[in-house]
Amino acid sequence: MGGEPRARAGLRLWLLGLAPLALLAALLAAIVALEPADAIRGEAPPVERLTFQRVELTPDGIAATVLNDGPDPVTIAQVQVDEAYWQFAISPARPLGHLGRARIEIPYPWVEGEAHELRLVTASGVTFDHTVEVAVATPKPSWRFLGVLALIGLYVGVLPVALGLLWYPFVGRLGRRALDFVLALTVGLLAFLLVDAVGDGLEAAAGLAESFQGLALFAFAALFAYLAIEGLGRWLERRQAAAGAAWVLALLVAVGIGLHNFGEGLAIGAAFALGEAALGTLLVVGFTLHNTTEGLAIVAPLARVRTPVARLALLGLIAGAPTIAGAWLGGFVYSPVWSVVFLALGAGAIAQVIAQIARGTAGERKLAALARSAPVIGGLLVGFAVMYATGMLVG
Repeated sequence: MGGEPRARAGLRLWLLGLAPLALLAALLAAIVALEPADAIRGEAPPVERLTFQRVELTPDGIAATVLNDGPDPVTIAQVQVDEAYWQFAISPARPLGHLGRARIEIPYPWVEGEAHELRLVTASGVTFDHTVEVAVATPKPSWRFLGVLALIGLYVGVLPVALGLLWYPFVGRLGRRALDFVLALTVGLLAFLLVDAVGDGLEAAAGLAESFQGLALFAFAALFAYLAIEGLGRWLERRQAAAGAAWVLALLVAVGIGLHNFGEGLAIGAAFALGEAALGTLLVVGFTLHNTTEGLAIVAPLARVRTPVARLALLGLIAGAPTIAGAWLGGFVYSPVWSVVFLALGAGAIAQVIAQIARGTAGERKLAALARSAPVIGGLLVGFAVMYATGMLVG
């Protein structure tokens, strides 16, 4: 008999929780049906916002993908290229609703190496502009293109990290103060990557359509990564012996760097897909120097632990291989939204890894006192300076 009252009480609780949601749904339905905003606005012009998502240059002309970022439907009435009106084909042809996308194909004889101005004119006379700084044909997806992106990812991601792992025997022979220096240097390296990822992420977020709320999206994804890496670390530590704590920390470092390199690969692949990349020898050299230090960051926590070569290779793949995957994704299905998300995931993961390394370095020592020691201060400054110097070559 006691079960029935409890069931009724549970049902009553659910009804109390769902009642506000039901009333909210009714209110939204009334707002949509009555359209009070339209009644207040009267004959005021519509609010129109178009954003360019992608511009491709093909042998047939220019193809632009645009998104309606405004609340009102938008009809694209005319297209100008270099201040001249041109015929165009648009799909879909109907007015674009909120967050609607359209592809506009313009048979314009663009000139390689020159700049071109693209202007869209809506039915209400509002204009939206985009500049092609240097006209270069957009590469077509192919197996050759896939191979080129894989090779670039190998050059700038996998091989540099693998070279950095070769410091493992060196760090294993260091004394306590020298190891503190190297671990602090690792934190300096990662701090630079964190600043770099946040800067790139905020820049990408600012370029998103306003409806996607780029800043909030970046902050949420970064916080998610920070908490997820924290949870992953605790889960792994519960399943490792005390001797495995260093391995767990090295694994977390590799994961954080891998997420960062995935975002780096996205940027490389998108630049090639849009015909905007000029990856010369100097740039490859810069990436190699810049990313080799990431291998040092991975092996530093393993200085006092004997680690098989197979495990070191696994850490290198976790940190470096995402560069190839990111380049493929960016080259074939680039999305500004996902670019922001992965840059944020990399930033959040690296922030968590910095905290993990700081706690691991301190051990039983007080972190505040350790941070004031000369080896730690020197390591932090040298790590950041090295990444800054090599980052200048990447540009």
